[in-house]
Amino acid sequence: MEDSNSPRLNKDGITIHTADEFEGMRQAGRLAAEVLDMIAQHVDVGVTTEHLDQLCHDHMVAAGARPATLGYRGYPKSSCISINHVVCHGIPSDKKLRDGDILNIDVTCILDGWFGDCSRMYVAGKLNRKAERLIQITHDSLMIGIDQVKPGNTFGDIGAAIQRYVEANRCTVVRDFCGHGLGRVFHSAPNVLHYGRWGTGAVLEEGMFFTIEPMVNLGRPETKVLADDWTAVTKDKSLSAQFEHSLGVTANGCEIFTESPAGTFYPTWR
Repeated sequence: MEDSNSPRLNKDGITIHTADEFEGMRQAGRLAAEVLDMIAQHVDVGVTTEHLDQLCHDHMVAAGARPATLGYRGYPKSSCISINHVVCHGIPSDKKLRDGDILNIDVTCILDGWFGDCSRMYVAGKLNRKAERLIQITHDSLMIGIDQVKPGNTFGDIGAAIQRYVEANRCTVVRDFCGHGLGRVFHSAPNVLHYGRWGTGAVLEEGMFFTIEPMVNLGRPETKVLADDWTAVTKDKSLSAQFEHSLGVTANGCEIFTESPAGTFYPTWR
């Protein structure tokens, strides 16, 4: 007899979690969001991304968690910090932020065996109009994708909704990276594409946990990975932005696990 309190795999190899398991993700997601709330006040001109990373690390550890990225496949830091034309997986360093830099800070914490994963955009100094528009479009595309999350819809619906909105606003969706399943593991099925066709892909079911994390470029969508084997940048050096939430599919829609407790998921600089 199947244990109703245990997760199972569906026909697409996607884990279907039980109602009891939502609580673990709530706690991990909340902590990840709290880290990003905390770091906002420290993002400023002249601050190094290594310093920001250490603050994120210390906050997670003080809360009884550990950073999932530290040591993951050799990754050396506790967060990913991606500046300007860096699309994702930027490695914190002694580089100082300059006036007008935009940056994505991406953290994943492991709390009681559950993974909470989210990212937001920040600005050092004065935000210019072009960057502000890109950040707004990226944030809105995430929320438009989340609006598609309910049982019976497909993962293609999420991607199609994001792609339609982004391209209608004369930006492009990065296709080389995607969202992912998570829970008691960092990455699992499904791959959550941020582009696609309506009605295609696996059907959403109650109990699925995954991230949606669109990366949007002002220029062309192509990326390349630098010699460090992590840092992904736009090939044309155009600005890139990203927002990410972890969520679970519910009976009637979804629950966002990484909502900002301070209400500052977007904007983060006011």
